[in-house]
Amino acid sequence: MISKKLQDAINKQINKELYSEYLYLSMAAYLESIGLEGFANFFKVQIQEERFHAMKFFDYVNERGGRVILEAIDRPQIEFKSPVEIFEIAYNHEQYVTKLINELMEVAIKENDHAAKSFLNWYIDEQVEEEASMDKILNQLKMIGGKGQGMLMLDKELAARTFTPPAQ
Repeated sequence: MISKKLQDAINKQINKELYSEYLYLSMAAYLESIGLEGFANFFKVQIQEERFHAMKFFDYVNERGGRVILEAIDRPQIEFKSPVEIFEIAYNHEQYVTKLINELMEVAIKENDHAAKSFLNWYIDEQVEEEASMDKILNQLKMIGGKGQGMLMLDKELAARTFTPPAQ
């Protein structure tokens, strides 16, 4: 059985994961509106990852005999100055999510919930990948100055990204 404290913390995290999905959907919409379909595809795949993360938490709470309580999702930013700004926001957001996951782990440690600690280790590892992915593209965008032929090449590269659900 999951403790009430951990259940409440995970329910908040479910909301944050769904917000991440919503934020990345807003970014994809903006990028499509300026003709960068490859960049938009990158975020559409990211949307699927965020939904996977939220549902993994959702299922975990239910498997542990808890109750999922959904809250309203905040409206995301809808206007952006450039793809560089978008990836700066996305990178900062992933760092924020990493902080939240680490705080969840602290709750699991304080609650002495070894099953939750084991479960959360997957997210800790996943966040390393999430931050690295955003940082890599952000650095590439900065190298090419966020415009020109480099943008078109990067857009083409990002168009090839697909979602593959992680093995469970």
